[in-house]
Amino acid sequence: MSQKEPRYPPGRVRDAILQVLRLTSQPLSVKQIENRVRAVMGPTPASSIRSYLVLNTPGLFVRENRGIYSVSTVYSGGVPRELPLSSDWSEPFTMGKATLFHADCFDWLEKQEDNSIHAVVTDPPYGLHEYTPDQQLKLRNGKGGVWRIPPAFDGHVRSPLPRFTVLTDEQREQLRVFFFVWARLLLPKLVPGANVVLASNPLLSYIVSGALADAGLERRGEIMRLVMTMRGGDRPKAAHREFENVSVMPRSMWEPWVLFRKPIEGRVQDNLRKWKTGGFRRDSPSRPFGDVIASSPTQKKERAIAPHPSLKPQAFLRRLVRAVLPLGEGTVLDPFAGAGSTLAAAEAVGYRSIGIEKDSYYFQMAREAISKLIAFQPLDST
Repeated sequence: MSQKEPRYPPGRVRDAILQVLRLTSQPLSVKQIENRVRAVMGPTPASSIRSYLVLNTPGLFVRENRGIYSVSTVYSGGVPRELPLSSDWSEPFTMGKATLFHADCFDWLEKQEDNSIHAVVTDPPYGLHEYTPDQQLKLRNGKGGVWRIPPAFDGHVRSPLPRFTVLTDEQREQLRVFFFVWARLLLPKLVPGANVVLASNPLLSYIVSGALADAGLERRGEIMRLVMTMRGGDRPKAAHREFENVSVMPRSMWEPWVLFRKPIEGRVQDNLRKWKTGGFRRDSPSRPFGDVIASSPTQKKERAIAPHPSLKPQAFLRRLVRAVLPLGEGTVLDPFAGAGSTLAAAEAVGYRSIGIEKDSYYFQMAREAISKLIAFQPLDST
């Protein structure tokens, strides 16, 4: 007896197709669309997917070639797209046990074997809108857009900051969809018990956490990076003298890193024996890894090596990366590699790592920076 086909509310399959086509840098074949829609929704008849493609082309979707579709630019949303650079970095870059791919992580994940990734540590584009081409060009030109260039403080030029308070409801929904689809594609590629640790911020971490939990990852808390930044603490704009004793937001003194894992098989000890995952590597036999890590802002010398706007310090990353493989075995993935700082941290502690970066500008930056970041000696390393 054949299994009864699932029934979905009208438009849900269409919306799923729209979601997966938004989150790619290239047109997809019908087969790829079917695979990704099923990753998001579960079992879905191929006939339903193909019908919605035909019914909504042209309109929502563009038929690029026979059996190849993309999303109409009108409906592409605030999803980061490739920024062109004259060089073609088609070959992966390797450094020791680290491998960096110039690719879209959604496309790359789809091609990987199941149960092949042992941990994820990443600082994703958790505002998304700030990494669209127009916003990145404004950042690189030094003016305009959601990236705020703070005034100098004590003679020091401060790094640009994305203004997450200006995101619209639609952009926050795009953020939720982005992480839900990403986590659904990631989940089968993780071994049971694999830790997934993402940098976030207090304004948006609840959206990221909700999306990852809905996708099937198991929430395990948060890691608090204690760091004094210049974010927040400002008086009301254009009324600072009238309300001199008021701060619009608290001065930020911490950064949340949301912590999830793929559900384990059986007991923790069973999972450790089979998959080498399911916990955290202790700092020492007498001291467990803790969820509060004191951290300085990224040093000026470190930023000179890798001038990425969201660069995290090696002192912090090395401690975090070391902990995510409880037995020190396996592969750490950074699907939003940026300047390659996570890969450098993994190499510094002796782990295999893979990085994915779709932006040519940052991919080139990482190629040049990884070896220097590996050799970098943090002031507060432990």
